[in-house]
Amino acid sequence: MLQHPDTFHLSAAIGWLELGNHLEANDELEKITPQMRAHPDVLNVRYQIYAGAKKWMEAHTIAKALVEMVPTEPGHWIAHAYSSRRKPDGGIEEAKTILLKAASIFPTEPTIFFNLACYDSLLGKFPESKAWLDKALKVGDRATVQKMILEDSDLEPLRKEYGM
Repeated sequence: MLQHPDTFHLSAAIGWLELGNHLEANDELEKITPQMRAHPDVLNVRYQIYAGAKKWMEAHTIAKALVEMVPTEPGHWIAHAYSSRRKPDGGIEEAKTILLKAASIFPTEPTIFFNLACYDSLLGKFPESKAWLDKALKVGDRATVQKMILEDSDLEPLRKEYGM
């Protein structure tokens, strides 16, 4: 469990991230006691730093570790897929494989289904994409998912099917 002053540095790192300053956020994490730098809360912020800096290989390494450490957290699976899609040797198929496994573990997590819809849309698999979107709409807050559909360019080909 994180203790003071590590909690202070973690909070400061989160604050720097909210301000868009990844370098200062990283500096704060470096002040955390070395043995606590592998704590899931610290790694989660480290992932956000790497993702914000578009260092996808590093972000992927952290996200994969988080999935192994805390497999019950759907956000870690989503981060793992997201970084897998963007890392130099990754791609949509790799990300989709991760989220297909996550979908079986988290059958009520709309963001997983939404991202699967995006991946299938990008792969030109529109019927599959629509099925994932329908599932996201069914288990998630309809207005929130509809807003996500409107905002995500990956789903442009399907918007007419949803009256958007």
